[in-house]
Amino acid sequence: MKGNRRTDTKPEVRLRSALHALGLRFRKDLPIRTPERVVRPGIVFTRPRIAVFVDGCFWHGCPEHGTTPRANTEYWGPKLQCNQEGDALVDAALSGAGSIVLRYWEHEPVEAVAAQVSAAIWERSGSTRGRRNQV
Repeated sequence: MKGNRRTDTKPEVRLRSALHALGLRFRKDLPIRTPERVVRPGIVFTRPRIAVFVDGCFWHGCPEHGTTPRANTEYWGPKLQCNQEGDALVDAALSGAGSIVLRYWEHEPVEAVAAQVSAAIWERSGSTRGRRNQV
């Protein structure tokens, strides 16, 4: 499992590239300390307090593309369930600390996700600056 990246996955890099092309600036893999835990979202917009995650279909149990391995199910079943429970705990911790959590699946179209993230940023900040760059 050494080959499984925690950061800089292909879907995450594509999203960051699309967000950057829209003129948005962000931090990547920034540790956010909450009372419950330290969380490291893939993409963080610090001022509007928005955390963006790009979840893998297998690892996070996508209802559309997620699969359950047939071999070694006694290991993989609880492992994948634990990942989903961890996602819920992370979402609750960040929301409790005043952040907005945006989660997307790796198969979602990058342009659509970038437009949703951009809209959330402008809505949260209440600013009209940069709207001309939206997709």
